[in-house]
Amino acid sequence: MKNIFIIYGHYNDKSFTCAIKDTFIESVKQKGYKIDIVDLYKDNFNPVFAGEKANDEIKNYQARIDKADVIVFMYPIWWFRAPAIVEGFIDRVFIPPWAFSFKRVIAHYGYPTGKLKNKKAIIFNNYGAPRFATILFFLNLPIRRFKRGFLKICGINNIVYKRFFSVPYVSDKKRQKYLEEVKRTII
Repeated sequence: MKNIFIIYGHYNDKSFTCAIKDTFIESVKQKGYKIDIVDLYKDNFNPVFAGEKANDEIKNYQARIDKADVIVFMYPIWWFRAPAIVEGFIDRVFIPPWAFSFKRVIAHYGYPTGKLKNKKAIIFNNYGAPRFATILFFLNLPIRRFKRGFLKICGINNIVYKRFFSVPYVSDKKRQKYLEEVKRTII
């Protein structure tokens, strides 16, 4: 049985992000997977990182992630990035030496060595913007930054990315197709 840890970042239970969460959870429960979810808004997670060491709350999240085979991120794209509460979770939880460390090459130069190599990541993002604008004008920055500047540094290379464009503007039928894709996501 696979263990799935979900990091959910949306404040509105009527949002499409919430529909993604509910659809995904229902789908994986039917397959018999074990689910552990952190709802950042409902948990009143404090996203402010000020350089402090991991406290008991952070160590608890890290232990839960250690048990997971799959880490799932669910959040909308705002200003071509994750909401601040999700970014703060990353800043506070995925810290060295737990998630990665630096291997010195020479003097002050080195490279990160990820410690979460046996994990898979699944990312579900929804955009208000159309696909064309995101890819052409903004060079796919939200996912490039998230994958290369975060997940790969932590050693996570097995990444599935599902994104849904123009969510506020598409028909209910199109949103249902999006949710069918969520159901088909392979763990």
